Formats: sequence, C-alpha cells, structure tokens
Amino acid sequence: MEKVDFTNGILAIQPDLHRFAYKLTADRESANDLVQDCLLQALDNQEKFTYSKNLKGWMYTLMRNIFVNNYRRTVREMNLIDDSYSINQQHLIEDEDADRFEFTYDMKQLYRVIHSIPEEMKVPFQMFVAGFKYREIAEKLGLPMGTVKSRLFFIRKRLKEELKDFSS
Repeated sequence: MEKVDFTNGILAIQPDLHRFAYKLTADRESANDLVQDCLLQALDNQEKFTYSKNLKGWMYTLMRNIFVNNYRRTVREMNLIDDSYSINQQHLIEDEDADRFEFTYDMKQLYRVIHSIPEEMKVPFQMFVAGFKYREIAEKLGLPMGTVKSRLFFIRKRLKEELKDFSS
C-alpha cells in the first residue's frame, strides 16, 4: 500500500479508533493517548501491513495490544510499588519488634530493681508513685513525715544508681 493511501486510510478510520479507545479506557484523555500511541506505532510499522489485510482490523488489533501492554506495565509498576511498600513495612515491623523487645527488657530490669527494695521502703515509694503526698503516706502508714521523706530519698538514690545505664 502506498504511504499516501495508508495515511488516508488511517485518517478515515480515526473516529472509529477514538470510539474503540474510549471503550477500552473509559477515559477521554487516556483514549486520546492510546489513539496517538496507536497511530505512531502504525506509522512506524507501515511496512508490516499488507494491502490484502483489513486496515481497520489491523489498527484495532494494534490498539488492543498497546492497551494490554500498557495495562500490564501499570500492574507491574503497582506491584513494584506494593513490594517496596511491603519491604518498608517489614523494616518498620522489625524496628518495632526490636523496640518492643528493648522496652520489655527495660521493664523487666526496672521490675527486678524495684522488687529488690525492702518492703518497708517499697510501700512508701509505691504510694508516692501512685500520687500520694508525703503527709498522706505518713498518715496511712503511721510513720513520721521525716521517715517517709528519708525512705523516698534513699529509694530514689538506689534506683538512680542501679538504673544509671538505663538512659544510655
């Protein structure tokens, strides 16, 4: 087929190509892009078209193949994005697990230190942590306020010594 006849044939079926592209994409812009890609590929591969073939059928096949290839490429790209998202999520989960392990270890160490404190010192400390004032602790335990203050001071000092590596 002559180049002029081929070009005129394509121009004649261009409205049909637009309708077919719109059926495939369901979007005007995407349909226009698809028609443009199809026309470019048809012009690049004009020598592969033989005069005995149906030009409209050949163009529809070409357009469908371009559409399918673009769709597959998009799906593949989305899978790559999903995979990279999954990999990033996995790293976050691993970091979260490491943080959770470290937190659990720290809590066990804190629990061990607090439970190693003698009971007569631990009770005022627990009450203080629970929000009681010195005066309230002294009244509830029947202790002089100076004793409560002294016990809390020594507990804080002991905790500070035993947990000095805790903050680093």
